[in-house]
Amino acid sequence: MEKTFEFPKDFLWGAATSSHQVEGNNVNNDWWQWEQNGKVKERSGKACDHWNRYREDFAMAKSLHHNAHRFSLEWSRIEPQEGRFSEEALLHYREVIESLRSIGLEPIVTLHHFTLPLWLAEKGGWLFAGTPDLFARYVRKVVEVVGEYVRYWITFNEPVAYVFKGYLVGEWPPAEKSYEKTIRALSHLLKGHVLAYDTIKEGNRQLKRPAAQVGIAKHVLIFTPCSNKSWKDRLSVWLRNLIFNHLFIKALIRGRIFFPGFFRIQLPKAKTLDFIGLNYYTRDFVHNEGFHIPAIFGDICTLKHHRGVGKRNFLSWEIYPKGLYQLVKEFSQYRLPLLVTENGVCMDRDEERFNFVLSHLEQLAKAVKEGAKVFGYFYWSLLDNYEWAEGYGPRFGLVEVDYATQVRTIRGSAKQFAEICKTGRISLNE
Repeated sequence: MEKTFEFPKDFLWGAATSSHQVEGNNVNNDWWQWEQNGKVKERSGKACDHWNRYREDFAMAKSLHHNAHRFSLEWSRIEPQEGRFSEEALLHYREVIESLRSIGLEPIVTLHHFTLPLWLAEKGGWLFAGTPDLFARYVRKVVEVVGEYVRYWITFNEPVAYVFKGYLVGEWPPAEKSYEKTIRALSHLLKGHVLAYDTIKEGNRQLKRPAAQVGIAKHVLIFTPCSNKSWKDRLSVWLRNLIFNHLFIKALIRGRIFFPGFFRIQLPKAKTLDFIGLNYYTRDFVHNEGFHIPAIFGDICTLKHHRGVGKRNFLSWEIYPKGLYQLVKEFSQYRLPLLVTENGVCMDRDEERFNFVLSHLEQLAKAVKEGAKVFGYFYWSLLDNYEWAEGYGPRFGLVEVDYATQVRTIRGSAKQFAEICKTGRISLNE
């Protein structure tokens, strides 16, 4: 039986971007240097030239009935040298926010999306004990100059994924491969969040502005045991779910965290989240590799029969819509509002893109109908963009970008999604 479900009237609908992936010519950060050193197959270069074309891009989002937009500020532009803030960059981002506001789009501002200023990377990045304070200083300046019209701040995008890639497996800058350094970097990120949270709250109080909401965008995965009959695989799944999905959240709510090996992180305060952002794309099958660290957390199963499970996107990630329902229900345990900060797909056939969106929104609607406090959904991404180590091959955008000419073309899937954004309604089979 088919019924119509209507999301709340004030539900946020939109898409997301990040500075380094769309702006172009972010020459003063560690990722740009990483690219110049030949660590990836493609360099970002001009990317989507969004730095210059943001008004055009926002106008397209408005035409697609979005009422909000998530984007990130580029720390390396705002503070290109230690202690020297660029008034030009700050004015630019203020104009970006005012541009969104002027056409009725709620700005959701991310303060750190994977990149660091070169001067800070040279100090050791998130391994440097002073980085949390330096991050708070940057946040203080941002709130003062550009924060007048910002109601929602996200301190970090995917902090656990970030330290995993950069400090444990060494695939991203700074290319470390150390368990101890991973824990240290994560500890400093946690402290950076707490300091940023307090800075935003205090800054708005001093400037007599309305209180803003502060959260993070957490990369979340569904983990499934390679063999349901194996208690070893199920143990690894449980540990992966704890480490990769929940420990960071638990630390910011409880103020402390314990890691295997009895490594303890004590934060200066607890309950420093107003909402939780969920970035959801896929699930992984996990196979136990032993009982020492890190093998006890399991490995992603590459057995041939798992590759044939479900549809796959351009990057061979499984499309698993039920996972969004499961995660929303699971994260509801924290009794905080939830925001789907990223959910998207790269496909060669555009019709499959809207099928992805619709199937995930059906699962989201089911969770909301059952009482989950979700206040928005952001597709990744508004534009085709630079996908880090994957380069320009994957096409996630609602809007196609010709990188040679910078011509934008709104895809059919974007127009179909626009109808949902306009009405807030979808059909559910019950």
